[in-house]
Amino acid sequence: MALNEASDNSVLRDPASSKVTPDGTGIVELDPWLSPFKDGLRSRYAKAQQWIKTLDETEGGLEKFSRGFEKFGFNILPNNDITYREWAPNAIQANLIGDFNGWNRDATSMTKDNFGVWEVNIPAQNRQPAIAHDSKIKISMVIPGGERIERIPTWITRVTQDLSISPVYEGRFWNPPHKYVFKNQRPPKPASVRIYEAHVGISSPELKVATYKEFTQNMLPRIHSLGYNVIQLMAIMEHAYYASFGYQVNSFFAASSRYGTPDDLKELIDTAHGMGITILLDIVHSHASKNTLDGLNMFDGSDHLYFHGGAKGRHELWDSRLFNYGNHEVLRFLLSNLRFWMDEYQFDGFRFDGVTSMLYTHHGIGTGFSGGYHEYFGPAVDEEGVVYLMLANELLHTLYPDSITIAEDVSGMPGLCVVLSLGGVGFDYRLAMAIPDMYIKWLKEKTDDQWDMGNLTFTLTNRRHGEKTIAYAESHDQALVGDKSLLFWLCDKELYTNMSILTELTPVIERGLSLHKMIRLITHSLGGEGYLNFEGNEFGHPEWLDFPREGNSNSFWYARRQFNLVDDKLLRYHFLNDFDKAMQWTEEKYGWLHAPQAYVSLKNEVDKVVVFERAGLLWIFNFHPSKSFADYRIGVEQAGTYRIVLDTDDIEFGGFGRNAKETRFFTTDFAWNGRKNHTHVYVPTRTAIVLALESTIDGKA
Repeated sequence: MALNEASDNSVLRDPASSKVTPDGTGIVELDPWLSPFKDGLRSRYAKAQQWIKTLDETEGGLEKFSRGFEKFGFNILPNNDITYREWAPNAIQANLIGDFNGWNRDATSMTKDNFGVWEVNIPAQNRQPAIAHDSKIKISMVIPGGERIERIPTWITRVTQDLSISPVYEGRFWNPPHKYVFKNQRPPKPASVRIYEAHVGISSPELKVATYKEFTQNMLPRIHSLGYNVIQLMAIMEHAYYASFGYQVNSFFAASSRYGTPDDLKELIDTAHGMGITILLDIVHSHASKNTLDGLNMFDGSDHLYFHGGAKGRHELWDSRLFNYGNHEVLRFLLSNLRFWMDEYQFDGFRFDGVTSMLYTHHGIGTGFSGGYHEYFGPAVDEEGVVYLMLANELLHTLYPDSITIAEDVSGMPGLCVVLSLGGVGFDYRLAMAIPDMYIKWLKEKTDDQWDMGNLTFTLTNRRHGEKTIAYAESHDQALVGDKSLLFWLCDKELYTNMSILTELTPVIERGLSLHKMIRLITHSLGGEGYLNFEGNEFGHPEWLDFPREGNSNSFWYARRQFNLVDDKLLRYHFLNDFDKAMQWTEEKYGWLHAPQAYVSLKNEVDKVVVFERAGLLWIFNFHPSKSFADYRIGVEQAGTYRIVLDTDDIEFGGFGRNAKETRFFTTDFAWNGRKNHTHVYVPTRTAIVLALESTIDGKA
């Protein structure tokens, strides 16, 4: 995949090889099976180039176009005059109303240009902005037929909600007297991404919504100590319904006020950067809340402003609105939204949610993807959605070369993580969404002796060669109400009775602890080029997630992360936490996530043993529920003396310590399982060990 790595992530640059035609079909050099679909590749590539040409001619280029927040919404001029612009072509009259003018619908009228953009200038008073900081504000419009509607400005950067009065949000004019000054530079782009997926509001064992400041003080040191170098923040874009997990966005430029102020979020990100942690935003550009009073829906009285009109603009399963990615002003809004979060808050990149919905006209609804290439081209593909994602990656990787973009796609679309100059969509990583589904399915439907080692290794390695993948054993999806965390599937009710070290280590708890560690280790080492963990799952958080809602009497009981469990050394949760920490820091040292894909030398279905090599390490897993193997012969390519660097059975991880840490494993010059050498190991039941050359341990080498 040298061509992909050497080529630029831009549709404006030629591929690295002069032998490759610069028309979007360069990806065929990486995957010849795409050859029959060259027309589709050329079409989307040409459309992305055409958009950039159009923006060059009409907007001064993509870079200027993506600074839409400098034109639209509220902007304060050097003399403290305030300009406000809003795109609302269906409106026939518009007025800005708020605390500043006594909510007088006739006081502050706006004028409309030929493109449907309304504008007003509010002169400064006594050389100060006429609208007070944090005062309430709205736009009032009259639409055809004479109806008056009032909305929150679409580019607003602060909205608040008072549930004691109404669930409807109120717009705020946010202009603090002192701007937050970032103290720390963005950290370098990590070679290995170890992602801690987190939700600020649930990041406390208390029955409440946690805050940005609490996350900064309590969670950042915890995450840093664990060895994660990337945090993926969920539910930051403002969403009216807390139980939507942040996926029903109503104000795209506003950081959620339920956790604190914008400066509190900036401090969180700045502090993380000071620790060397990269921060990604879980961005939702796949759909929007259907709220009208405090969302984009029916903003100017029409159903087709930011969205497709009619049924095409509605997502049947999500009960939300779908963007019209082919519209000039919609592109301005979405691309500027990316730029805003990068510039204003200093995020380092994005995890794009719901990419499958953006890629296809059927949005993935009722569709099972077989992997046949015909599914990725033709009328089922929403080319406008594909082109928007190409433009988004063009913008981000041009302006912010170290930014990271991750696609959440279940379809397996080829080229999603191939650079743009070769005709790819330009993402850095994609999520390996089949892996957690496999684990949950097995735990629900199979006994341990039915686990298929071939299927396990196939699922973990079944990814498009050269397109980097984020592997995970479970994410927030598996934790939501209706499902359970992995450890809860493994141990069920005994989590309530036998997780104390003062109680009996029952077979159920022993199995649960063992498999929890093994599942995470094999996923981390074999499943991809990055790793993700949802907060709390590193220590086997019990039960599930359920946000306060009418159906549970607005309870916070399951809308929290019980870090008190792992901090109590009398509970066995800390063993899992300590193992996860050791796993992350061992990866930091050996870098297997950015090493070439593993070579699997053994998948023994009878013994339930898997052996592979990656990053110079030798990995041995024994999933057998009852058998241990002494003097088990395994193949290894590199000759030398090996020692244990990670052992799921270590006493400090709640195991039995059946392999001494100082044991030395000597190779024999005799081929085995397709490797040049072999050695013998002791692999107890339900354990895994990782061996490294002795010369690499304790700073040697």
